[in-house]
Amino acid sequence: MVILGAGFAGLQLARRLSVQYEVTVIDHYNFHQFQPLFYQVATGRLEPSAISFPLRKVFQKDWHVHVRIAEINSVNVAVKTVSTSEGVFNYDYLVIATGCTNNFFGNKNFERYSFPMKSVNEAITLRNRILLNLEDALSAPAGELDEILNIVVAGGGPTGVEMAGSLAEMKKYILPKDYPDMDFSRLNIYLVEGSPHTLQNMSEPSQRKSQEYLEAMGVILRLDTLVQDYDGKSITLKDGTTIKSRNLIWTAGVTGNVPAGMPADALVRGNRIKVDESNRVQNLDNVFAIGDVSYMETREFPKGHPQLANVAINQAKNLAANMGRLARNEPLKVFKYKNPGTMATVGKHKAVVDLPFISFQGRLAWFTWMFLHLMLILSVKNKLIIFINWAISYFTNDTTLRLILLPTRKQIEITEQRNSEN
Repeated sequence: MVILGAGFAGLQLARRLSVQYEVTVIDHYNFHQFQPLFYQVATGRLEPSAISFPLRKVFQKDWHVHVRIAEINSVNVAVKTVSTSEGVFNYDYLVIATGCTNNFFGNKNFERYSFPMKSVNEAITLRNRILLNLEDALSAPAGELDEILNIVVAGGGPTGVEMAGSLAEMKKYILPKDYPDMDFSRLNIYLVEGSPHTLQNMSEPSQRKSQEYLEAMGVILRLDTLVQDYDGKSITLKDGTTIKSRNLIWTAGVTGNVPAGMPADALVRGNRIKVDESNRVQNLDNVFAIGDVSYMETREFPKGHPQLANVAINQAKNLAANMGRLARNEPLKVFKYKNPGTMATVGKHKAVVDLPFISFQGRLAWFTWMFLHLMLILSVKNKLIIFINWAISYFTNDTTLRLILLPTRKQIEITEQRNSEN
């Protein structure tokens, strides 16, 4: 069996498969990434290593699992092969768990100039940009300060809201102590959202409260409008207004990360792979898709399941059990998902939680968010590191992780050499 991707879905599946299958896990990175906390790496609250887990360490005791670090070029479902930068892999069963990637809606300027957060590397790049801009602001001409200091977050979903709130707290509690000779009244944080509300997929009380929190923290909300274009220094909104900024953080949309070679009739809106209720790709008996890249219509979810970690994990658990059924020639079990709720944090003691039976906000919601995210972290060591960092931040309103780590010349050469070889 070949599993493409080591995100929540791929990792969970590989760990649960019995030794009756020889499993090859192929991913671009040699580590699993905890995506919900990328924004905390970008704002210097957590070390990248705290939310990253080496794949070979995860599978040290699983002798039937083989990890390969490679770029996925294409799949050939006719001959059952996967072509990668490290060679061709044959499979009996293929599981696509490649997740999703940024959706720039065809705008090359967004893709070129904005700062997305779909990997630890991108989160570190964003952190470097924010901190370098602060250093530049100390000696910049007055006419350039707006574009250096203004930060615009595109997208009012959980990631955008959490990022904007984290930046607002950074502006209030941390930066004035780090830069006592700088006037931070000129640092503006904008949140641009195309719908009339932030957290569009959550309850009305959570939407309203998240907006109240953000506004109280000084975030400038631009709702019911879209980012139309960006040249790296000036952002044009759909309503015709412009914002000077070198910092456009892109959280406005995702699209399925589908490998080349998949049949066109298997793809649906959002570039996701259509699967049946057992996560089998339609018309392909030996190919499955799980997690964000999969699209499954059910009576409860006629437009597909939400692209959440909990969905991915539970689809992987169900498919792992079904692989045992396949080996025993038993009927496959359909995937049933009960939504446990959604949540988002805005700042200290400021969070919103929607459960199936209740919606609540504030301090309790914030502690609930922290506890549940901590429980999802893979290793005890990482849980402890994150807990210590959060505890220090809670009592001091500060962190010590604002490091500018730029690649060396040798790192760039190694990367270019590897890319040319692949």
